[in-house]
This record gives sequence, structure tokens and C-alpha cells, in this order.
Amino acid sequence: MEILKSLGLSLGLTLLIEMSLAALFRVRTKRGLLIVFLANLLTNPAVVFLCGVSGQYLGKWFLPFQLTLELIAVLVEGNVYRRFSKEMKAALPPFVLSLVLNACSYGTGILLTALL
Repeated sequence: MEILKSLGLSLGLTLLIEMSLAALFRVRTKRGLLIVFLANLLTNPAVVFLCGVSGQYLGKWFLPFQLTLELIAVLVEGNVYRRFSKEMKAALPPFVLSLVLNACSYGTGILLTALL
């Protein structure tokens, strides 16, 4: 049950942060924001689940594992944004947008974890 709470909280916060930032970077169409939403729905639960179930076994390798998963998420989302770039009409190129959105949500997660 703990993993479900973690998945829900992480996805909710990620969507809040990344959707807000996407709008800031001029992804203003409903379809564009839906693409950001769906890309995060595709990647976030997988990354959080894999980190959650394997974290206790990886020891000093956890951070490199987590960063590798985050990089994969950036690449997957960047490819989605590239595929739909005309519909999104973002102010940033697709992979830069993906990197910025993911870095901000990841960084916020690190800060919240440190504070709690």
C-alpha cells in the first residue's frame, strides 16, 4: 500500500509542476498540455515504481540507477514532445523542454524529501 501512496503523490506533484511549467513555456493548447500529461503518465509511475522496489537493494548504486531512469524518462518524453511539437507549439525545443520539466520536478522532489 505504501508504494501506491508514493506513486500517487509523486505523479500528482509531478503533474502539478510539469503542467504549470509547460504552460509557462507557452504550451498553451489543450492538446499540447494533454501531451505533457500523457507523457508523464507514461514515464513517472514506471520510474517511481522501479526506484521504490529496488532502492533497498542497490545501496550506493541507487543514485546512479535513479538518475539513469530519469534520463530515460527525459528521452522518452522528449521523443513524445518531438513527435507532437507542432501541436505543442512550445517556446523550447522538445528535448530541452523535457529536460527542464523533469529537472524541476526531480529537484522539487529532492527538496521536499529533504524537508520532510
